[in-house]
Amino acid sequence: MKDTSSPVDTKLIAQQTVFPILFAISFSHLLNDTIQSLIPAIYPLVKENYNLNFSQIGLITLTFQMAASLFQPFVGLYTDKKPQPYSLAVGMSFTLIGLVTLSMSTSFYFMLLSVALIGTGSSIFHPEASRMAHAASGGRRGLAQSIFQLGGNAGSSIGPLLAAWIIVPNGQFSVIWFSAIALLAIMILSWVGNWYKDYMVNLNARKGTKLNTVTNTFSKRRVIGAVSILLVLIFSKYFYMASITSYFTFYLIEKFNVSVQTSQVYLFVFLFSVAAGTLIGGPVGDRLGRKYVIWFSILGAAPFALMLPYANLFWTGVLIVPIGLILASAFSAILVYAQELIPGKVGLVAGLFFGFAFGMGGIGSALLGKLADYSGIEYVFRICAFLPLIGVITGFLPNIEGKKKA
Repeated sequence: MKDTSSPVDTKLIAQQTVFPILFAISFSHLLNDTIQSLIPAIYPLVKENYNLNFSQIGLITLTFQMAASLFQPFVGLYTDKKPQPYSLAVGMSFTLIGLVTLSMSTSFYFMLLSVALIGTGSSIFHPEASRMAHAASGGRRGLAQSIFQLGGNAGSSIGPLLAAWIIVPNGQFSVIWFSAIALLAIMILSWVGNWYKDYMVNLNARKGTKLNTVTNTFSKRRVIGAVSILLVLIFSKYFYMASITSYFTFYLIEKFNVSVQTSQVYLFVFLFSVAAGTLIGGPVGDRLGRKYVIWFSILGAAPFALMLPYANLFWTGVLIVPIGLILASAFSAILVYAQELIPGKVGLVAGLFFGFAFGMGGIGSALLGKLADYSGIEYVFRICAFLPLIGVITGFLPNIEGKKKA
């Protein structure tokens, strides 16, 4: 008897949102980014232990972010042609090794090697995880990317709290305890890899199935121009984010004389706001149009960012909430907009934008660290407050929602 299950399974996969897979990928993203967020969270500790200056702190971030960004477009390009269902588990194995070596680091350069390993794991994780979220979306791409991003941003917000509760009191070696998180992620991602392997088998068995519902008639020049605008917006967002994720604790300690643990709580408030805002951008973009979400999510943060350097401690805690909420809605909308602008290149687009975002964060941290050494940490925050104003260039993006097929 002929087996007809594959075409049916493929049709269901193509038309329905596979929430168990989305939640598994999102939770794995939470675990991955919890580990990543430990790196800036322990900066006050290692700065004192190794007598580092801000430039060296920036170099640690640059090393991590470069390792996390340089490989991503190549990973995405390769997996567009040859999907690798178990690459996520392999990437998390690099992260596990980096965690262990970070806990045992005894010098600045050993620390650079450790964060480079963690970054390499991240560079493998993000483009392929984004592809799997796209496959499980059932056409609800903005929602799928927001669920995926929500996990990452939630993990980024948890990291500083865990560092304050565990690493600051117990020292650098306690980083090794977080290897249990990496092991859990490897198990979950192996299960996701099994699903994706079956998905690809079913998809190949039904070659007529089309998951892409977006076409465009824009010229190559127009597409390149639109992608360039999106990358400039990523630059403004992640340069500004770098000022907070890498130096907000130092800013609070220097300006308001708070303790390290109190500064970590404020960083958690910001990052939790980022996590809460992440879920907004994707679904709203699905309904109202991604261009409008992108416009508001970057330019809308400008008034609050401009007020932040002149606020007292109370209002600083208040202002970082809308900054995080508004900025966070940008990335999912930007990523899905770019994927619709360049249909059929899901992995390449994800790798390019995740990689560029991480790269801008790393370069921004390094440059801002150098600036902080020369001009002071408060000056850094006054200068960076103008970055969200770059969001005004969103007006030059083409409207692609009208290109969707009925």
